[in-house]
Amino acid sequence: MVLTATKVIDGRDHLLGRLASVVAKELLAGQKVVIVRCDEMAVSGSLVRNRVKYAQFRNKAMNTNPRKGPFHYKSPAMMVWRTIRGMVHQKSPRGQAAIARLSTFDGIPAPYDKQQRVVVPAALRVMRLKPGRQYTVIGVLADSVGWKHKELLVRLEAKRKADAKEFYEAKKAKGALRKQAEEACAGELAKVNEVLVGFGY
Repeated sequence: MVLTATKVIDGRDHLLGRLASVVAKELLAGQKVVIVRCDEMAVSGSLVRNRVKYAQFRNKAMNTNPRKGPFHYKSPAMMVWRTIRGMVHQKSPRGQAAIARLSTFDGIPAPYDKQQRVVVPAALRVMRLKPGRQYTVIGVLADSVGWKHKELLVRLEAKRKADAKEFYEAKKAKGALRKQAEEACAGELAKVNEVLVGFGY
């Protein structure tokens, strides 16, 4: 089996469980996976329902010494990471190797902002949830349970999008200039081709 380079998945508007199951299979097959924009992933159900479920989850602790775990992460990226960890049987050597091949991020940090990102159609919210069903964005849920970096992430993402727009405008202008140059030189290039054909090239 030939494996490709690291897959960068844009988590925006994907359902958490659906995407996690697909990624877990890829990790167990030996693929390296990076998930960006975990803060914009979604889970089905209203915010109130998901806050209640998370509060119940946070009550699970060790009786004698809660500091020893289990640990309940508030960062969206770590919520996604922990969900996938539960799907790869991480207490076995194979599962530990699989989870080591996974990276999750809030927003799109460098160098992944310059790389091609893909989506997983089978996990997209618009494909999986019926119209009108309630859903919760993980970043909003995390912010409501104590995650403190939402404003920072909004600021960094705004800067990244501004830089990306500037890069795209420059690239578009460069492409337009190239097209103009090719159109201006079309006649000369045709003459050169005729001469080369005459010489047998």
